[in-house]
Amino acid sequence: MGQQETVATSLADTVREGIGAALAQVDADLARRYPGDPGTRQPVHTVYVPGDAFAADTLRSWGDQALAALDAHAPDAGALAAVLGLSDALADEVHDRVRAKLLREPVEDLRIDFEDGYGPRPDAEEDAAAARAAALVAAAYENGTAAPYMGIRMKCMEAAVRDRGIRTLDIFLTRLMEAGGLPDGLVLTLPKVTYAEQVTAMVRLLEAFERAHGLESGRLGFEIQIETTQSILGADGRATVARMIEAAEGRATSLHYGTFDYSASCGVSAAHQSLDHPVADHAKAVMQVAAAGTGVRLSDGSTNVLPVGPADRVHAAWRLHHGLVSRSLARAYYQGWDMHPAHLPTRYAAVYAFYRGGLEQAAARLAAYVAKAGGDVMDEPATAKALSGYLLRGLDCGAVDTAEVARLTGLTRADLDTLAGRPAATGV
Repeated sequence: MGQQETVATSLADTVREGIGAALAQVDADLARRYPGDPGTRQPVHTVYVPGDAFAADTLRSWGDQALAALDAHAPDAGALAAVLGLSDALADEVHDRVRAKLLREPVEDLRIDFEDGYGPRPDAEEDAAAARAAALVAAAYENGTAAPYMGIRMKCMEAAVRDRGIRTLDIFLTRLMEAGGLPDGLVLTLPKVTYAEQVTAMVRLLEAFERAHGLESGRLGFEIQIETTQSILGADGRATVARMIEAAEGRATSLHYGTFDYSASCGVSAAHQSLDHPVADHAKAVMQVAAAGTGVRLSDGSTNVLPVGPADRVHAAWRLHHGLVSRSLARAYYQGWDMHPAHLPTRYAAVYAFYRGGLEQAAARLAAYVAKAGGDVMDEPATAKALSGYLLRGLDCGAVDTAEVARLTGLTRADLDTLAGRPAATGV
């Protein structure tokens, strides 16, 4: 082999080194602020249950009620397809998987509510309810009946309810520690945040609890619920939600959009408060950009149109819910809030149709990218990352199976994690 020719350059090494030194702080800042996806499973929904209504059989009860609704109003694939407009190619698989999901794991994320869904109570009553909720959560994780994610929504950091919210959180977490420790799937929700300083207060609160129990710093994270106009745009004209993520100091796990409080704060009349209203789309677009790359997930809100009553009303509510969930998924909101057990069939139908409907195309594009093969789409690394993330979400929720993804792509779960830029799979 001949001697390699030297390529001429004009700049001294000191120029490159100087630029590197000048940008060192920027490099560190980018790594801190934008760590990327945490690599954990994101639930497809959250179910809220009032603190006084939560019981040991709540999860199974929601599953049974959802199954009863499915069997009564869409007992087979053809009936479900007729209601929701599913294609023949998807109907059988979606119906079968929805039914299996409702039997196996009807709720992916449960929030025991001590805020709007609970209301003001005597202190002694809320104390007892918080302690009872912790005992039930601990028992569920111990006996294997827990949802992948469970936790509470406390009252907000506004002056009128601040002390009560802090006390409820303290009781709940303390009882969990007494029962054996904090479960891996624990989720805490801070509602009605208006100022970044309220997020900072939540951080200081969790730091104090960690110190009191000798826990690793950062063990406790929390969701920020976006329900006020001030959480989107501050009085100074800045995007407040971005400041809130920063104020969380790495503890923010997700942003949850609150459909009805936010819509009302914008003056939207009750009849028009919906996930697809322009004020909702604006708020969620700001949330999406603020959270991009930070590792903070996004969750959409809910519909308050319940699938109850005669079949025609159930079917109409199902079509509405299915359409809203499908719309959110297409807009990269992969999680939402379900208010009633009968929402679960259409939640999973929409989610499963979304992932199964695009499975073959996504798999073919990813396989071609990995093989550097041709095709009618020229994909880049960023697109391969998105394709892998799409398949991983489908695997996590049960829409698709590992074997069929491997058959279509030739890739393992670990391969998908790598392409998606995730750490190795870590369960929940």
